[in-house]
Amino acid sequence: MNFSDNTQNIITNAQRKLVEAFEKVDEIATFNQLKVLEAFQFNNVGQRHFAQTNGYGYDDIGRDTLCNLFAQIFGGEKAIVSPLIVSGTHALTLALYGILRPGNEMLAITGSPYDTLKEVIVGEGNGSLKDFGVKYSQIQLNDGKIDINKVLNSINKDTKLIFIGRSRGYEWRNALSIKDIAEAVKAIKQSHNDICIMVDNCYGEFIEKLEPTQVGADIIVGSLIKNPGGGIAPTGGYICGKSHYIDKIASRVTSPSIGMEVGSYAYGYKDFYQGIFLAPHTVAQAIKGSMLVGQVYSDLGFETMPLPGEKCGDIIRSIKFDTQEQLIDFCRAIQEASPIDSNVVPFPWDMPGYEHQVIMAAGTFVAGASIELSADSPIKEPYIAYMQGGLTYEHVKIACMYCIEKLLSKKD
Repeated sequence: MNFSDNTQNIITNAQRKLVEAFEKVDEIATFNQLKVLEAFQFNNVGQRHFAQTNGYGYDDIGRDTLCNLFAQIFGGEKAIVSPLIVSGTHALTLALYGILRPGNEMLAITGSPYDTLKEVIVGEGNGSLKDFGVKYSQIQLNDGKIDINKVLNSINKDTKLIFIGRSRGYEWRNALSIKDIAEAVKAIKQSHNDICIMVDNCYGEFIEKLEPTQVGADIIVGSLIKNPGGGIAPTGGYICGKSHYIDKIASRVTSPSIGMEVGSYAYGYKDFYQGIFLAPHTVAQAIKGSMLVGQVYSDLGFETMPLPGEKCGDIIRSIKFDTQEQLIDFCRAIQEASPIDSNVVPFPWDMPGYEHQVIMAAGTFVAGASIELSADSPIKEPYIAYMQGGLTYEHVKIACMYCIEKLLSKKD
């Protein structure tokens, strides 16, 4: 594509405004890269840890060391890292079923969980937590922040797990910062230290220098085809935190009799090790790309979340469009600028687990990998596109130019 002078000028002007913000992102990436490197060195990671295994996987040093590596990087006592966890929703489900028991209450303090988790919690007759006698309640955010006073007043004798969603789902809000999470955790633990605080950490890893487990959260959960996989991990998820909770969850991952003593992987673990090593840099590339897109679309007169120059809490960029057509065109431009399936034209469709039709653009090397450049949205008002990822800043920049060209051509 031959980009117009107008498009190139829009990009150049936006980049000039972001110089200082980019420097801050690079500083965090360097800090996190050192943290990851030191964890590799401490655990003496070597070629032997990449080996294929089969059968029961007893004494699988690659699996066990990978779990130890994640625990150290994320500041947990133990971790479960497995290619057999199929998604972030699966990892969250395992953690919830591992910790909660009939009669317990789960209290979500960041509003309604992500769409695919709702059926896990309150579904009818599908083996949900509700079917097993687990109670559920939720508290909405107050102006984008956790309503700590309301949370403290809502806790009762049955409350055993407090759930925090770090990212935004399909909501018009910023992701929570580590400071936001730390303040809530501290307030809750002062009077209710026995309650498990669990954070859905998807899209938030390596955004800041600390993770929720390093500011008092008991459990964090995420997907390996998002931030911590670095664009290399082909599948999988992780659960990290306090030992006594991880041991309970391990009994759900396999069975109470064997926990994490078994579990093989016939393809070897190299991609998972390499992915977590690359993750700090890859996340920084995605954040820079998100900042550029936010600045460009703000300059073009659209609302974006976060605001231009505002600190990012995750790798997602929300853009509010005026029309459904603009939203669909944006997603199609992202697909057209992809290295994989660039010839495919996305259409809204009925996607399992979602109330509205959803359009998804994801020309990715790993199917559905959100750390790679993608965009999606439910087709409903307000028309908000949720863009995430980008393995390289340069790719996001080029994709943004595709989007500008398509937008300006319709205006002409």
